[in-house]
Parts: sequence; C-alpha cells; structure tokens
Amino acid sequence: MVRLGQNFLADPNLLGAIVREAEPDPDDVVLEVGGGEGALTAELAPRVRAVHVVELDERLRPALEAVAAQHPEVRLHFADAMRVDLAALDPVPDTIVANLPYSIATPLILRTLEELPEVERWTVMVQREIADRLRAAPGSRTYGAPSVLVQLACEVRLLRSVDRAVFKPRPRVDSALLRLERKGPGATEDVAQLVREAFAHRRKSLARSLELARPGSRDAVRAALADLGLAEDARAEQLAPEQFVELAEGLARTRRAPDAKQRRPPE
Repeated sequence: MVRLGQNFLADPNLLGAIVREAEPDPDDVVLEVGGGEGALTAELAPRVRAVHVVELDERLRPALEAVAAQHPEVRLHFADAMRVDLAALDPVPDTIVANLPYSIATPLILRTLEELPEVERWTVMVQREIADRLRAAPGSRTYGAPSVLVQLACEVRLLRSVDRAVFKPRPRVDSALLRLERKGPGATEDVAQLVREAFAHRRKSLARSLELARPGSRDAVRAALADLGLAEDARAEQLAPEQFVELAEGLARTRRAPDAKQRRPPE
C-alpha cells in the first residue's frame, strides 16, 4: 500500500549502498525525511550521533517506535516536513540521508539549503526526473529555477540509477540516488526571487519575464544582460547559475544610481 505517496525500499543491498555513499561519521547528526517503516533509520542509527526522523504518516508510528526503542540515537518527529521548524531540531542536523517522498523532494531540498546552513551534504533518493533537473546544464530542457538555486549552493552528482523493483509497492517512475555537497551559502533572497521570476515565463525573454513581475524594469534588465555579454533578448535558461548572481548585482547597481543622484546636494 502506498502511504501518502511513499514507496518503501525493499532491497537490503541498496540500503547498505545508500549508507556507504552517505559516508556517515560518528559525529554526524542526520535528518531523514520520510522514515517509512524504519529500514534506512536502523542502518544509519548505529553509525552516527543522532538521527532525526520526520514522518507524516501516523500509521507508521508503531514500526518507527520499534526501531527507536532499539536505537537511542533516533529522535522521532511525526509532522509535515514542509511545516516543522527544522532549525529547532536539537541537535541541529548537519547531513541529510533519506528516501525522500517524491511529492516534496524538490521543495524540501530547497528548504533545507536555506534553513539548515549547517548541512554540508545530502544523500537522497529522488525521482530520476528530479535528479536530472537539479543537475541540468544551462540551455537544456530540464534546466530551471531549482537547477540554479541548488547549483549555486552545491555540487550535484548522480550516484546511481535505481531500478523500480527495489521498492514496495513498485512505483511508476524511475528513481536515482543523488549527492549534493555544499560549496557555499547559496542564493540570497534577492537572487532567489530574481531566479524564480526569470523562469516564470519560459517562452518569453528574460527581460520580458521580469517586466511582468517588475513593471518598468525591462530596459534595465536588457542593459544588465548586455553588460554580461549576453543578448538583450536572452532567455533565462541561457544563463549559468553564477550569471544570475551577476545580473542581480547589476540590477541593484542600476537601482542605487538614481537614488545617489537624487541625494546629491545642489551645487
């Protein structure tokens, strides 16, 4: 039975492979979202300092409590992972290992990037389509706002494709094990907003897409794109992640310039 969109790992060899790829350290504090029946939790717990398991489905409580009873390192949190205060978890997680519920995989990864700066690495099972999207290169069909936001903060690597047969029940989509390693703080709030607005209308030029969100900005965006050596009618998918940061900085300078002129004292 699928519970709240979850498919449980049924292959002990794959569970072992996930743990090996995660490279757990005795000092690690792991966040596992979507604990399921506790199979991965039981593999992780003896190898780390603590495992926070966030699980929404109360029907899984007996199975998870049985695992927690055998492993004092396990902390159970029956809550919605997109609503729970992740930063308030004690001790604070510094690594994420999970078979993520596919319905929240992308927003959950983006949320942890922003709200858990202590997390240095993610080893997560996701839908193959999501894995391809998060590591997509500029210009590709799957490159979008999540690609940019994740790649600004992390190196993204596909560890392995995963056969549907290792899950129960068998899903209708392919899966993949993905590794993210933090390389920096990631996008600021201003950059993240710019990225989302830029991709809001993929068929339009970036300047036009931003104009719809920021009326009166089209000329400034075109000028900033030209300063980056890009065509004025470039689309969002043509920009590399770092170019969005440069674009945001260019637009900020444009906004500050008129303000400076207005504050200039009369001669």
